[in-house]
Amino acid sequence: MDAQPETIIVGAVIDAISEQRLPAGAKLGEQALSVLFNCNRANVRRALAALEAKHVVELRPNRGAFVAAPSADEAREIFQARRAIERTIARQAVKRIDADGIARLKASIAAENLARSRRDKPAELRSSQNFHMLLAELAGNRVLQRFLAELTMRSTLILGMYAREGHSCAHCDDHTGIVDALIARDEALVLDLTDRHLRRLEAELDFERPVAVTVSLKDQIFGS
Repeated sequence: MDAQPETIIVGAVIDAISEQRLPAGAKLGEQALSVLFNCNRANVRRALAALEAKHVVELRPNRGAFVAAPSADEAREIFQARRAIERTIARQAVKRIDADGIARLKASIAAENLARSRRDKPAELRSSQNFHMLLAELAGNRVLQRFLAELTMRSTLILGMYAREGHSCAHCDDHTGIVDALIARDEALVLDLTDRHLRRLEAELDFERPVAVTVSLKDQIFGS
């Protein structure tokens, strides 16, 4: 069965946000989206309502739909929530991890490193997010997986909005350290490294950085 237009729109917008092609504050016009996806505006409205439920789109009365632009306080709360959830995930993963899970995590790190070497930022972001979601899958708690899926997407949006210009890659090897600690089944170290990794990401935020939306909606969603 073919996917419904609203499902396709939701998937495309989420992918674009996850790859930082669609920035915070970008306007999602109903007419523009109906043309891009060759569907009617009722489909678009249902898609936007679904995206609002995921907290990545804001529907503003008499103004339309916009990609969410979290405030500094909200950004801090999202990272605080991620630290709490990912600590629980890490603790469970230590108990459940097996050789196949380690191999999958290493493959995710390899894909992230390859993308970074090629300066393919969208692929690097996908691989980085995949690492965290894979760890949640291996921990075996589907409720936490759903929470983390939303939080990783929202934190990617925040990093695209507030990350410092020319920020360092101080966190780039953190995933490798986490996997090494998992192999050793060192719960205390896994928890410490997970917490430090997320705090490093948060430390890259510059809440004074202006947000600029300069490319077309088509390029933002489908890539230039």
